[in-house]
Amino acid sequence: MIRLYKKIVPLSIAVFLLSLAAQHLSAQSLLLQERDNSTISLTSELAAFTNIADLPSYREGTSMLQTSSYDRTGWNDDGFSGRFSFVRRNPDSSLVLFDAKGPGVVNRIWTPTPTEDSLDFYIDDTTRPAFTIKYLDLFSGKVFPFVAPLSNNQLGGYYCYLPIPFQKQCKIVLRAKQTQFYQIGYRSVPQGTPVKKFDTNLSTEEKTALQQVQSLWNKESLTATDFINAKKQGSPQVTRSNFQLRPGEKRTIFQVAKGGRIVGLELEPAALFEGLAKNIDIKITWDGETQPAVYSPVADFFGYAFGNRSMQSLLIGSRGKTAYSYFPMPFNRSATIELIYRKTPNNNAEPIGITSRVYYLPQARNTTQEGKFYAFWNHQPSLPLGQPHLLLKASGKGHYVGTALQTRGLEPGMTGFFEGDDSTIVDGRMTMHGTGSEDYFNGGWYAMMDRWDGPLSLPLSGALDYNLPMSRTGGYRLFLTDKIPFSKSIHHTIEHGPEHNMAPGTYTSVAYYYSDAPPTEAVSPATVDTRVTLPDTLMIYPQLLTLNTFGDINIRRRWRWHTGGEAVIFTATAGEAAVRVHLQEVPDGAYKVFLDYAQHPEGSGFSLWQRQTPLTDWKPSHINTNDTVRVERQYLSDVTLTPLNHTLTLRFKADGAKNQFFLNRIILVRKEE
Repeated sequence: MIRLYKKIVPLSIAVFLLSLAAQHLSAQSLLLQERDNSTISLTSELAAFTNIADLPSYREGTSMLQTSSYDRTGWNDDGFSGRFSFVRRNPDSSLVLFDAKGPGVVNRIWTPTPTEDSLDFYIDDTTRPAFTIKYLDLFSGKVFPFVAPLSNNQLGGYYCYLPIPFQKQCKIVLRAKQTQFYQIGYRSVPQGTPVKKFDTNLSTEEKTALQQVQSLWNKESLTATDFINAKKQGSPQVTRSNFQLRPGEKRTIFQVAKGGRIVGLELEPAALFEGLAKNIDIKITWDGETQPAVYSPVADFFGYAFGNRSMQSLLIGSRGKTAYSYFPMPFNRSATIELIYRKTPNNNAEPIGITSRVYYLPQARNTTQEGKFYAFWNHQPSLPLGQPHLLLKASGKGHYVGTALQTRGLEPGMTGFFEGDDSTIVDGRMTMHGTGSEDYFNGGWYAMMDRWDGPLSLPLSGALDYNLPMSRTGGYRLFLTDKIPFSKSIHHTIEHGPEHNMAPGTYTSVAYYYSDAPPTEAVSPATVDTRVTLPDTLMIYPQLLTLNTFGDINIRRRWRWHTGGEAVIFTATAGEAAVRVHLQEVPDGAYKVFLDYAQHPEGSGFSLWQRQTPLTDWKPSHINTNDTVRVERQYLSDVTLTPLNHTLTLRFKADGAKNQFFLNRIILVRKEE
């Protein structure tokens, strides 16, 4: 090299250039060393929730790991019996839930079954607890610093995201003889990394960092500028476009031929991307790569669920009239963002008007410290039995930062397919194993009132949908302080069914991640049918029904293993009584109505009505035996549901002691048009 320089420039200049290059490499080395050896503290960990600009940055030499109550035998006892719900039992019968050598950080604690028992946290000192707190109060918001929104309970799950750094060791002991479901996620960091161990007496700096998280997460309306450090990054350039898009057309909404980063993407009106077709796609390409970084239906990328707007997470979703993404997306040399309106058979739709805004900063990707943003879309109309659904399989260096998942069972009935566990294999090693699908999304107890029973959005996680008659649900989760680093590869999956992936279903997922390598293969929306399919048979369980009652009537609930859900016993205490059932989750249309009910000695008379119109004569549910006989599928009537007439009413007639009606399920079967 020096001989070549001598031929071209004087030696003094060559020496100067080599010296300059050496200084640059030395500075980079020092920067990396400073980055890797900087002190980990509660303040630095909390900053990761607000300094979203750092999300693309690699975490060198770290691992995300998890201790959980999953069934090691491969079955579904992930906490029901408590058999796997502790690391070890102490001589006094208390339970060690977690025990890890440092240095590291506990990033997430989740359970759907907290108790009034005490938790002892041993941090670096194994002889006495650093602090003790009731298990429930870890999530109640009553004990500082375990406050909302980092500690909370919604959707049946209780979660704590307040980081707990430790230098030597962290051990968590529950003063109880038994517990059930739990997950504790933690990050191990290289030996020698300085860590300021957690203390419940927060410093002024730590309190300020916590308040910054609360302020950001509680803000009613977020924009791209909320995630940009204007002092360090400057103000973004905004590319706006207003255009018409016709079926069969595509439109480039952003293109640049130099390095930079996308820090915001907004599309309006968000309602345009609703509906069952999902035939408008977003395609993002970095640096001329052969595989797109993002290629997905717009609806799936922004967390819509089964044709409806749903997700309102911190960084991606839809709010009001805007579909938004605030993931920072650095690139090296070029970027192209396209919208594609796929032309489908019999698609004679009119052009649609779209407004797009792309927020851009002219700061090229730091190739040694940052990954590029990718989103892997995977649509499986029919899941292969015996194999889990693939969330992401990728090679290279990077980290995983988010999941959006829509699921529907192909067999009518309870959503048992959502019992499946998640599994994460990083660099050939299993690092995390979950306890159930709603657990992965910080929820718990699907199909139970005020738990996992409908859509609800939180900053980092939520339910996209829960529709028991349609046998479908979905969820999302962002990984910020707990982003999952990989050096060579990641294989992230989720089961369908309680065990062995035997529940037939349709799964659609988007995995959000950063990497130094583009995907080697991808599912293209152009090659598959992306339409949302609707079942022909709808099972309506009493446990989530919205009811109005008339007359003197009592209601009792009872679990029925043979139906997979709760049954209801209606007792008409005097004369006639009625229960009106609201079918707001059932699409309009014509159906055949069947009942799954029980005949028994105390059975009352019953009939089916639609408002004031009788659909059947009075029918008995009484039998002259001491047995209870299940009638699984009794046809009653045809019915048409419209926006103005979307209920059914069951009327009961008591005859002395014959005053009970035992309802297992209402079954609707769509009539052929």
